[in-house]
Amino acid sequence: MPIAADVYKKIVDAKVFIDDHFDSPIDLDAIAGEACLSRYHFHRMFRRIYRRTPHQYLTYKRIDHARRILAADAHCTVGEVCMQVGFESIGSFSLLFKKETGVAPGEFREASRHLRVQAKEEPRRVIPFCFIDEIVAPKKQ
Repeated sequence: MPIAADVYKKIVDAKVFIDDHFDSPIDLDAIAGEACLSRYHFHRMFRRIYRRTPHQYLTYKRIDHARRILAADAHCTVGEVCMQVGFESIGSFSLLFKKETGVAPGEFREASRHLRVQAKEEPRRVIPFCFIDEIVAPKKQ
């Protein structure tokens, strides 16, 4: 059954609300309220459109932003990053970060730092091989 255009727009607007406020303490009621839908209807429609629950999407946005902060070698502690992206508990942040990325936040930061150092010392090792071939020996046309 197709989703009505006005409901679809409300769901998309609610997703944009999540994108803009992921670092704040928001819950399903607040997000559904932005869409002017009941929490149950909103949850069902959001999942149908985005193939994940609003909570899963919110967690994904927070982890993705944390990944960027940690990879940029910000001088924040893991606890500060946790709070910046909207988590209230460093334990749940670390657990969800590891579940999403496969490594703990501190390990991710260290691996990112190592990759940056390696890129400076040996740029060819971190440039995809197909691009190196193009730069070294451009294809003849």
